[in-house]
Amino acid sequence: MTFAREKLLEEVKRINDAQDGRKGVSVVVIGAPLSCLHINGLFHAFLGHVDAGKSTLLGRLMYELGELDEKIRRANERGSSSAGKSSFSWAWGLDGTTEERERGITMDIALRSLKTTHRQITVLDAPGHKDFIPNMISGASQADCALLVVDATTGEFEAGFEKGGQTREHLLLTRSLGVAQVIVAINKLDQVEWSESRYEEICAVLRPFLAQSGFHPSKTKFVPVGAMQGINLLQREGADSSSLREWYSGPTLVDFLDQLDPPARDVTAPLRIPISNVFKGQGSGAVAVSGRLIAGIVQTGERLRVLPGDESAIVKSIEVEDKFVPWAAAGSNATLNLSGIEAINLGIGSVLCPLTDLIPLATVFTARIIVFDIQVPITAGTSVELHHHSRDVPATTLKLISTIDRSSGNVIKSNPRVLTKGTSAEVQIGLRPRIPLEPFSVNKDMGRILIRRAGETIAAGEFDIQHL
Repeated sequence: MTFAREKLLEEVKRINDAQDGRKGVSVVVIGAPLSCLHINGLFHAFLGHVDAGKSTLLGRLMYELGELDEKIRRANERGSSSAGKSSFSWAWGLDGTTEERERGITMDIALRSLKTTHRQITVLDAPGHKDFIPNMISGASQADCALLVVDATTGEFEAGFEKGGQTREHLLLTRSLGVAQVIVAINKLDQVEWSESRYEEICAVLRPFLAQSGFHPSKTKFVPVGAMQGINLLQREGADSSSLREWYSGPTLVDFLDQLDPPARDVTAPLRIPISNVFKGQGSGAVAVSGRLIAGIVQTGERLRVLPGDESAIVKSIEVEDKFVPWAAAGSNATLNLSGIEAINLGIGSVLCPLTDLIPLATVFTARIIVFDIQVPITAGTSVELHHHSRDVPATTLKLISTIDRSSGNVIKSNPRVLTKGTSAEVQIGLRPRIPLEPFSVNKDMGRILIRRAGETIAAGEFDIQHL
C-alpha cells in the first residue's frame, strides 16, 4: 500500500529534519580513477592524475573506518603480491576485475559504503583515466562534492596539472557538473620526506586555478596525507607521522569529510531519475536500474514513464545503501527493481519520471556555454559529442548566436564566426536522437551539459530554450 503523496512528503520532511547533522552528501574522488562518495545524501567526487593514489587512498580509508576487515585485507595483499603489484594492495579491493587489476586502473563504476562519526558515506568509484572520461562524467554528475587526490612526488603533480593533464580536465568537468565543494588531498608526501614547502608549493598552484574554475575559496580545503601508511586519513599518531606533526596540526581527511555541507534537496519537484546502470533484477525476467534521484520522491508500487520511448514500468522494490525501503527521495542513489518492462527498453541515460510530469525531449535547443582551453576554435557545423548524465550522443553546433559577457550576461557580439578558448557564448545545438532535457532555470541538474570533440572536453553549459 502506497502513501498518498501529501502524507509521503510529510514523512520525508519529518525524517530529514530528524536526521539533523547526519544528512547525506555525495563525494566524487578526482584521481586517475574518479570516485564518488555519498555521505548521508551528499555525493562527493574523487579526482586526480592517473598515478595519484586515489584507489589506494579509498582502500586504506575503508580499512581505517572498519569497512575492510583484516581477512580481506590480507587476501588482497597476497593477491596483489602474487601478481607482482604489491604496491596496489590497498586498491586491490576497489579495482575488482581482472583487467582493472592487471592495468592498475579503474575502468567501471562500483558502489561501496563507509561510516564516519556523523556521516553515512556511499563511495561511487568511477574511472578518471583519459580512456574512460565518459564513465567519469557519469560518476561526477552524481556528486555534490569533490575530493581531489594529487601526487606530491617530484614531477608527478606537474605532469597531472600541466596543460593537457588529467587533473585540470577533471576539475573543470566536475565544477561544470555543479560540484561546488572540494577537498584537496595532497598524497605521497612521505616520498618527499613530508616536505612542508612541497605541500605549500602545490597549494599555491591549485588555489588560483580552483578559484578560476569556479570553486569558492571558502568551499576549498587542503589536507596532507600518506595514503599507503594511512597517515592523516583518520589520525596521525605514531612514529610514521612525526615528521608531518612538526608542521601540520589541522583536520584529518575524515574530519573534512564530516564537515561537508549537504545541499538542499528538492523533494517537492517532479521525480527525475537518470539511469546510470541496467542489470538483471530479482526474480524471473525481472530487471533493475540504478541512478541518483535528481528531484522528487519515488515509492514502491508507483508506475513510471521511461524517456525517451513509450514504455512505462512499475516499481516493485527500492534499495538504498543495500537496504530495502518503501520510498527514496531526491539525493538518494537508489536501485529500483521494475516489472512490466523488458531490459531492451531501458537504456543508460534514459530518465524515469511520473506519468503526469514528463520531462521534455529535445532535438534542437539553445544553450549558454563556456569554452575551455582549446586549440581548435568552435565553428558553426562543428560535430561534437554532447554528454548529459550517463548519456552521450552525437550533436552539431548548428549556429553561433552570440558571445556573452560572463559577468553581466550582455551580448558582446552577434553571429560570431568562431568561438575561442575562454569565450562565453550562446549557441544552437542539434542532436541526432532526442534526449530528455530540462531548462537550467527549471532543474539545474537536468539542464547541465558537457560538449566533447575528438576525446577532449571543449565546453560546458546550460540548456536554455528548446526549439520545436
